[in-house]
Amino acid sequence: MKALLVYPDYPDTFWGFDSALKIVDKKASEPPLGLLTVAAMLPDDWDLQLVDMKVTQLTDEHLAWAEIVFVSAMTIQRRSAHEIIARCRRLGVRSVAGGPLFTTCPEDFPQVDHLVLGEAEVTLAPFLADLAEGCAQPLYTTSQQPKIRRSPVPRYDLIDPDQYATMDLQYSRGCPFDCEFCDITSLFGRKVRTKSTAQVLAELQNIYDLGWRSTVFFVDDNFIGNKARLRQDVLPAIIEFMKARNYPFALSTQLSIDLADDPELLALMREAGFSGVFVGIETPNNQSLQECGKNQNAGRDLLESVTRIQAAGLEVKAGFIVGFDNDTPTVFEQLRSFILDSGIVTAMVGLLNAPRGTRLHERLTREGRILQEVTGDNTDCSLNFVPKMNRSSLLDGYRHVLKSIYSVGPYYARIRSFLARFAESGSGPRLGRLHRKDVLGLFRSIWILGLRGPGRRQYWHLFLETLFLRPRLFSLAMTYAVYGHHFRQVYKEHL
Repeated sequence: MKALLVYPDYPDTFWGFDSALKIVDKKASEPPLGLLTVAAMLPDDWDLQLVDMKVTQLTDEHLAWAEIVFVSAMTIQRRSAHEIIARCRRLGVRSVAGGPLFTTCPEDFPQVDHLVLGEAEVTLAPFLADLAEGCAQPLYTTSQQPKIRRSPVPRYDLIDPDQYATMDLQYSRGCPFDCEFCDITSLFGRKVRTKSTAQVLAELQNIYDLGWRSTVFFVDDNFIGNKARLRQDVLPAIIEFMKARNYPFALSTQLSIDLADDPELLALMREAGFSGVFVGIETPNNQSLQECGKNQNAGRDLLESVTRIQAAGLEVKAGFIVGFDNDTPTVFEQLRSFILDSGIVTAMVGLLNAPRGTRLHERLTREGRILQEVTGDNTDCSLNFVPKMNRSSLLDGYRHVLKSIYSVGPYYARIRSFLARFAESGSGPRLGRLHRKDVLGLFRSIWILGLRGPGRRQYWHLFLETLFLRPRLFSLAMTYAVYGHHFRQVYKEHL
């Protein structure tokens, strides 16, 4: 069987880093880990090809070669997914679809030949068995949340790693919290299911054997959802793995703010080679945190928590949301001040949206406030519900926050503030080896930001100050400069 696995295209957004990727000569931020995992579950005698449409154009020749096409997508890839499925139908190629987009709204895709929904560890095998017998059904679904101890090592051999900025690895699924606006618990549950330590090490070794020597991102819904396992088993094993190979990767992940309460776990993560974490802070407005059930954030000093994580040597990237029912126009200045005071450089600020499957969508449906489906891009100003705050005031305040935190002066000032604080922790990247693409990326940043950009003076100030005073953090500083270019481009073009 000739099987083509297709990952749809998605629009340029704050989250995609397209403008930054062009400078460092990469096509996409990260590979399609779900499809690579599905590929490892397919029969050994199948002939496989993978097309990531951020990297490679999907041609009719690809589709003509294939006997069956597997598509996996997230909400933001809806339009591209529809186009792929329509092309399959037009060319007479059997299509199979799964992943978060199709699991959440299967009724929106009547042209798909076979919907294989939920987690592939449960639904893919029955589909493959029926396919072999010639009696494959239109729908395979389950409410079961399986153990992931049998999940295979992803098929990284199907991609060109040089096209990506990071490699991905999943250790756990599920999150113990239940935030109203988040669909993670509806998709993966509140019970945190983990892979074995041997699985984690095997996947790290697989990435190492690719020749990869850069960032590896643990894509877990909440990496510290099971702290005991991390402390007792997983992190000590990762520490040994990384030490034995002279720290070949800079590790990063996403997790909850309560990491700040656990000095031992902070120290273990840093020793394991973690250099950055993404935290959903959402808002400094405590009433809004209580409203959305973000109990792990409510009632705590969020600024102090961020500072503790930074002091342990971990860079904090953070997500923020405006548009909660309890938000008033004062929230915009609160948020702007919090971001500036915290020194969080990568602050991803979005508008509240209510995706299908969330408790928020259910509540707003009962209240008659849902307007449309979400686009998957919570920065595009297309609110899918009626907000309590005046819509114009909300959108104007939102744009003001983005402009104020990503304008050249405030943005570079925040970088310098963070680097000064980070330097005191004695932390910095452990990857001292520069590759050809790193050097080319630096020269491109000099050309685009240092010679042609509107913030030339701030760029050179940061460049020279970091190079001579904090050389260990020079690579990080230049990365931030490139990120800022991307954020300003997206703001200028879309907002």
